[in-house]
Amino acid sequence: MNSSRHDNPEMTLKLALTPIIFLVTLLACSVYLFGADSSYGANQIALVLATSVAALVGRKVGVPWKMAQEGIINGIAIGLGPTLILLAVGMLIGTWILSGTVPAMIYYGVQILNPSIFYAASAMICAIIAISIGSSWTVAGTLGIGLMGIAGSFDLSPAITAGAIISGAYFGDKLSPMSDTTNLASAATGVDLFDHIRHMLWTTVPSFTIALIIFLIIGGSGGATPAEIDALKTSLESEFNIGIHLLLPLLLMLGLVYKKFPAYPAIVVSALAGAVLALLFQPDTVAKLAGDTDGLSTPFIMLKGIWISLFDGYTSNSGNEFLDALLSKGGMASMLNTVWLIMMALGFGGVLEHTGILSYLLKLALKGVTSTGSLITTTVLTCIGTNILAADQFIAVALPGRMYRDEYERHGLSRLNLSRTLEDSATLTSALIPWNTCGAYMSATLGVATFSYAPFAFFNFLCPIIAVIYGFKNFAQKPLEKEEGAVTAG
Repeated sequence: MNSSRHDNPEMTLKLALTPIIFLVTLLACSVYLFGADSSYGANQIALVLATSVAALVGRKVGVPWKMAQEGIINGIAIGLGPTLILLAVGMLIGTWILSGTVPAMIYYGVQILNPSIFYAASAMICAIIAISIGSSWTVAGTLGIGLMGIAGSFDLSPAITAGAIISGAYFGDKLSPMSDTTNLASAATGVDLFDHIRHMLWTTVPSFTIALIIFLIIGGSGGATPAEIDALKTSLESEFNIGIHLLLPLLLMLGLVYKKFPAYPAIVVSALAGAVLALLFQPDTVAKLAGDTDGLSTPFIMLKGIWISLFDGYTSNSGNEFLDALLSKGGMASMLNTVWLIMMALGFGGVLEHTGILSYLLKLALKGVTSTGSLITTTVLTCIGTNILAADQFIAVALPGRMYRDEYERHGLSRLNLSRTLEDSATLTSALIPWNTCGAYMSATLGVATFSYAPFAFFNFLCPIIAVIYGFKNFAQKPLEKEEGAVTAG
């Protein structure tokens, strides 16, 4: 994906901003008219219409519809991998609830975790696992689901819990040598992977430390009483055959990812492992989910129940309203609205790139750079803007990474500063944008609207702020080495 081939000499600021202003206006109207429900169709329509406006701008500067359409298709193609993972996670949630894996995580979690330190503990647990496996998505889709259930059992804030999970997951993902974005940032800037990780410690560790302190201060007081917790455990035991062995699918999933098994097949295998456990240990629950089974033999009743959990999720009818709300979720169908949002957003980002709008705006951003602080700030704002417009963190890392390399060297700065800033901004803010692939995934998986958890994803927005402060203070900015400049020049 070479952004330079999409440069267009006929592009002007007025034309480049037209689809952006149009989209922002429509999204504002969408939120005003539909509120929290705007992501269930209204935002998608805004993105479709803005994509059409961008294509018209392209036509104005000589980009034919065929090329604009190619951009839309290529943009959507970027999201097919994440979309497959998202649909697979829907399957996994359905079978993991049916098998008792998620209920067991809740059952044992409420006995181990203390509500007063729950948010901080959740962030720390997710951070440790994410460093081990290098995937924030996997952590959110496995441990995150269980932690959200435990938070609900404690009557704690789902938004703060989601913020803690995301903070921990992205901290670990960012510092893991197995992470896709960590490898991409080092590759896009041409720096050594482990040098890149070491340099990130300057911004990452202080940001996460502050986040943990905030989570500890917030605490978890005012949650559920011991009697309510006991009632929940009783309800879980009445609906599922609870046992520690039900956590095997979770261990399988983490083991597969740790062994660098591709994410999509790992999640599907883990979902099917949940289905097997459901057949072995929850046959009555499977039959109950199957519903109308007149004329069906037992094997087909079991198959129907499993099949329903895979495409439509689990529906709890325990009589306990809280438990029913907690466990009635999952299935591939539950992710379709998010898939719709991702496709429309990536289509918009694709047409912006192919018409030259994105390249024009990125280069325009560099014109006001006069110091290290302004360069770091411009990089952060560019990455956030690309996350918003292109709706994909990989584009937000790769494009500025390629375009800003020379600018850092002209300022006498090592490209390690650029690679770190890409991660501080592009990687971390992707989860805070509802239509970005990461924001859409986290919202769909954790069951909390992006704008609801975003204020509590402290690590994700503290890191870019600290990066900018470091830039203006000229602190922890590695200077350009002669060998590094020579390699780049060659």
